[in-house]
Formats: sequence, C-alpha cells, structure tokens
Amino acid sequence: MNTIKALNWLIPPIIVLALAATLTGLWPGAGESYPLTSFRGEQVTINARGLYSWDTVSSVAQMQANDLVTLLLGLPLLALSFWLARRGSLRGQLLLTGTLGFFLYTYMSMCFGAAYNQFFLVYVALFGLSLYAFILSMLSFDLKTLPQHFSAHTPRRGIAALFIFTAAFLSLAWLGRIVPSLFQDQIPPLENVTSLFIQAMDLVLIVPLCLLAAILLLRRSAWGYLLAAVALLKFLTMGTAVTVMGLNMARVGVPISIVELGIFATITVLNLVLVVALLRNVEQGDVRTFIHRVG
Repeated sequence: MNTIKALNWLIPPIIVLALAATLTGLWPGAGESYPLTSFRGEQVTINARGLYSWDTVSSVAQMQANDLVTLLLGLPLLALSFWLARRGSLRGQLLLTGTLGFFLYTYMSMCFGAAYNQFFLVYVALFGLSLYAFILSMLSFDLKTLPQHFSAHTPRRGIAALFIFTAAFLSLAWLGRIVPSLFQDQIPPLENVTSLFIQAMDLVLIVPLCLLAAILLLRRSAWGYLLAAVALLKFLTMGTAVTVMGLNMARVGVPISIVELGIFATITVLNLVLVVALLRNVEQGDVRTFIHRVG
C-alpha cells in the first residue's frame, strides 16, 4: 500500500472523529459549577456541565477554545491541504503535514489532560490516526530535491529567529514555573491533573523542534527546510488556539498572565506573516511527492 492510499484511510476518519469531538465538546450542558479541594489541597472549581463535566472551569475554557479553533480552522485546513496534496501541490503537502502536527499535539494532550469522559476512545483514536498520518506524510518528501523548491528569497533568518525566540520563551515560562517549586517544597498550580503534561510536551517536543529547525534551516539543510515549514504551519494553528484559550479564560473569569497572552499572540501574528512568506517562496516545479495518480 503506497502512502497516498494509506492517507486515504487515515485522514477521513480524523475529520469525522474530530468533528464529532469538537461539536460535542462545545455543546452546552445543564449543571452548576461547584468548588472542590483537590487531594493536594488546591482549591478548584469543577465545571459540572457538558462533556467536560469533571474538568475545572479553567481547563474547560482552554479545551473549548481549542475545540473552536479545531472546528473553524484546523478541520478546514486539513480537508483543503489533503485535497491540494492529492493534486500534487508541494504547498498542500507541507500544509497537510503541519496541520497533522496540530491534530497530533491536540489529541495527545486530550488523552492525557482531559478528565475521563465518553469520548476517551475517540481521543485515543485521533491520537493514533494523527500520529501515523503525520509520520507517513513526513516520510513522503523527497529530501534530495526539496531545497530546490525554496527560492533564494525564503526568509530563513526571520524564521530561525522566531523559532529561537519561541524556544527561549517556552523554556523560561515553563521552567520558571517548575524550578522554584523544586527548592521551595511546593507544587505549581495543577488544577485537577496529576502533573504538568503540557509543559512536558512542550519541553520534549516543541523546544527541541524549534532549535533543531532553526539550526538546520540556517545551514540550508533539507531537513531544515522540511522541519521549518512543518513547524511554522503547525504553530499557526496551535498559536491561534493558545491565544483563543487565553481570551476564553479571561472571559469566564480565570486569572491569566497578560504578558504571556501578549507574547503568544505576537508569536502567532509573526508566524502567520512568515507562513505567507514561506509559501510564496515555494516553487512547485516538477516536484515528486507521494501523489500517484491512479487510472
């Protein structure tokens, strides 16, 4: 089975399951929020309504914001990019891979971060489908010829600078939350989760990706072009989701850091500018992709 046939089996279920998960997550439910003391002694407020009834009000504000961005931005981008990639578009193939990275990150976090609910197996399925679709999409690029399809005007330094800044910001933000607790015999705010799973994912996956993509892109490595393009397109959706999360948290009265929200919003805007610049500098040419026309 070649790659396109495999993605034909993987991407439509992702679209269907993610559509069901986001609509159900956004659907309002009956109930009244109530305060609770966690087993660590932290005071939290349980949402007590809808699909996320066992999550805190703060967590629900974030998950529903992510549901909204997935519904209005992630799913249309996934469908459009898959259609473009099937037609042999390198831009479509890059956009598809980056969007799959967004779905992979999103439903990995839902598997580990959302309180158990009726959609747990849907999150597991989306995590698995996105993971293998992302791997197959990454492996579909011809690295020998890929750099030839990026013009000399590709803003390599600007992209690398954004990645290095993002890596530094995330490292300082998350380590600044973790390290002091190690020396003060206390824990950072956990809400109703058992550990800092988002911080772990970012420090393991996102920070190294940013640094590796920046270094390899400055060296004009084929992997640098691929990782940079995929990361930019993934961060476009993820940055939008994080920004909307912050705004939604503020809307429901959850305290937020205006500085962190402003930095995330700025990174998202800069990311959008660089995505446009990058795609404009992709030269299609006679590119070999994983597309094989049948018949």
